[in-house]
Amino acid sequence: MRRRTLLAAGIAGIAGAPVATSPAFAGGRRPVLHVRPGDSVQAAVDAVTGPGWTIVVHPGTYREAVDIRAEKQELTLRGATPNPRDAVIVYDNANGTRKPDGSGTYGTAGSATFSSSAAGLTVRDLTLANDWLRAEHPEITGTQAVAAYITGDRSSFENVRMLAHQDTLFVDTTALDAFDRQYFHRCHIEGDVDFVFGRATAVFEDCRFHTLPRDVDFIPMGMVFAPATARANPHGILAVRSRITSGAPDGAYKLARPWVPSYETTAWPSLVVRDTWMGPGIDPVAPYTDMREQYPWQTMRFREYRNSGPGAVVTVAENRPQLLPVEAELHTRRAYLGDWRPYA
Repeated sequence: MRRRTLLAAGIAGIAGAPVATSPAFAGGRRPVLHVRPGDSVQAAVDAVTGPGWTIVVHPGTYREAVDIRAEKQELTLRGATPNPRDAVIVYDNANGTRKPDGSGTYGTAGSATFSSSAAGLTVRDLTLANDWLRAEHPEITGTQAVAAYITGDRSSFENVRMLAHQDTLFVDTTALDAFDRQYFHRCHIEGDVDFVFGRATAVFEDCRFHTLPRDVDFIPMGMVFAPATARANPHGILAVRSRITSGAPDGAYKLARPWVPSYETTAWPSLVVRDTWMGPGIDPVAPYTDMREQYPWQTMRFREYRNSGPGAVVTVAENRPQLLPVEAELHTRRAYLGDWRPYA
């Protein structure tokens, strides 16, 4: 069954609909807005007037794109229940989707169902999805369709599901000279091509990365990670104590490939995967590949440490650079996130 069928039932979000508010200013508590079926999550975000607000999203499916601007600092957006399947924010733009005003296409970042440039964002117990499907739009060649595009520093995600196909989660920064930090804990992220990618300092702990089956006749079917770390940033993407599972045939996916964007050709992608279980969907013999031949993965900062599972078996040592124990001490959540400790 295709994801759109799964998400379509119970669609309730209507852009511009009224927002049920529950102000809770007394006693110094955070002001709270409640979003229920028939309301709009974006309308609730727009109603936030200062730092430290909480938006509670009640069970339902909200078909809309949500954008949290930079001035909405220290915002918490959470589901009303601890089950992230209960509250779903979903839309279906792709890179090549034309804008209604005729001004062009959305582009990769613009295709995101959920985007945020606000510092101090916390998201919990929600599903963020982009259910655009290649098969339904053969006329579109820009097939990137982002579920979440995050740039703000100190952005934290707890128990969040992110669902899409190509470019599911875009971990970006607010500027080319910024090393914005993001933390993902107990999250489920699925897709097919480069579905966790970008230049942020991003830590994934106790997360599940799930590769999807594809109706294609080539291998690899896709890649999990595509970091684009700035050369000056010692910390890129770190995945620790996580799981990589697959709905595709054994060996059909690469673990990663480096992304060196045309707007930042000095990028030096960095990825560390450690203490993580990799299922048979990852090619154990050659887990890395190139995006462009002028930027071979062997010249990038791709390393592993103490991984397990059939997809983590080291069969050709030069194809799987490993950290020494003393080097692994430099690749921890504390080293990457510094004085910000969302895990405390």
